[in-house]
Amino acid sequence: MSTDPPPHQETEQFWLDFLTKGDPRERQMRRWLAHIPSNPRCRMCAAPFSGVGAPIMRMMGKGRAAKNPTMCMTCFTFLAAHHGGAEIDVTLLFADIRGSTAIAEGMTPAAFRAILDRFYDVAAQVVIGNEGEIDKFVGDELVALFFPMLAGEEHAAHAVEAARALLRTTGHGDPDGPWISLGAGVHTGVAWVGAVGEGSHTQITAVGDNVNITARLASAAAAGEILVTTAAATAAHLTDPDAEHRQLALKGKSQPTEVVVLRV
Repeated sequence: MSTDPPPHQETEQFWLDFLTKGDPRERQMRRWLAHIPSNPRCRMCAAPFSGVGAPIMRMMGKGRAAKNPTMCMTCFTFLAAHHGGAEIDVTLLFADIRGSTAIAEGMTPAAFRAILDRFYDVAAQVVIGNEGEIDKFVGDELVALFFPMLAGEEHAAHAVEAARALLRTTGHGDPDGPWISLGAGVHTGVAWVGAVGEGSHTQITAVGDNVNITARLASAAAAGEILVTTAAATAAHLTDPDAEHRQLALKGKSQPTEVVVLRV
């Protein structure tokens, strides 16, 4: 995070430029960092916090931030100092575990936590490997953002590929079935994206109706399904004429939402 706005002027225009253009050097650095093995990583720049790369990251100022362990010091310091955001085109990916309540009932809390940790680890690798950012993990659910600063103009295609990769890496399509069952939703639209929160709770997130739409898509997806809105499918260049289409009555929407259904 090397771009600095004018002092005390974290304007919407600054954030619009930052989120839609970013710094090509930062994107190149992120791709390099993503190939260094070991998780966990900074949710913004992908700097690894453990393994062989961790000492080098600390020397570069990218060690784990004490106030927010999901970010490196460089990224956290930037976000904590420069609150603000802008409305931009963004692609959102929500994915959650199906039947998590029943799964938890059949094992010890520690065993269930181990499954969640495995899911978090796989999801983080998939999202970062496809140029996205993890917004948050909420219990058994992943929320991820794909926007131009990180993923370029093809952020919708990156999000769809991340959703597919997430199903593949959790075993959907394997002869023995998945080790954890997931459903996912992908949607592209305008949302407010920016830095929110105070102190240790500072992070980049997205808010707006399109975030709610994506959450409802993930809830409506059956195990092993990715529901992609036509807006996201068009942006991701999904042109398979044989792909299944479905119309959904989403809560709070007066008109049906048309989606493309993807499976592994």
